[in-house]
Amino acid sequence: MDMTGERLIAAPKPAVWAALNDPQVLAACIPGCESLERTSETEMTAAAAVKLGPVAAKFTGKLALSDLDPPNGYKLSGEGRGGPAGFAKGAAQVRLTEQPDGATLLSYTVNAQVGGKIAQVGGRLIEATAKAMSDQFFKCFAEKVEMAAAPPPPAETIPAPRAGDGLLARLMALLGRLFGQRGKSAAETTRA
Repeated sequence: MDMTGERLIAAPKPAVWAALNDPQVLAACIPGCESLERTSETEMTAAAAVKLGPVAAKFTGKLALSDLDPPNGYKLSGEGRGGPAGFAKGAAQVRLTEQPDGATLLSYTVNAQVGGKIAQVGGRLIEATAKAMSDQFFKCFAEKVEMAAAPPPPAETIPAPRAGDGLLARLMALLGRLFGQRGKSAAETTRA
């Protein structure tokens, strides 16, 4: 089975590259992922629960990064075993292209093979499930990267207390700021 696709991510290329190499981000976005641990700079182990039609299995396997071209892309290869359910193996070539507006276009090409009971489910169901899982992964991945890359909202400043302001006046000033009563001073609020 072969799949290709691309996703525009509203974040700079270095941020997308960093997330592609962060096991925590990947684990949070891989559907059914139970664990993803880095064992070396280019290898990881993974466990994921997958349901494909009537076949459900927990797959465990290894992933390896190769053809590293920071921050432009890499090749991710993996193989997993799901006990009696069968096996899955494949590779994905991932490329990042910086866009004029500062966003990043993530392009991917995937080649995968399955065997055992899971292969007996049928090609159309396997492809539909793989596409749905891929879409779910890239949607989650884009959201996480964009949220991390977004500038924080401006912090609202609270005026420093003036000499002679008591605790109640300072508290009222703070509450006034929070609830939009900016027109009254702290002293006016305490007199009212």
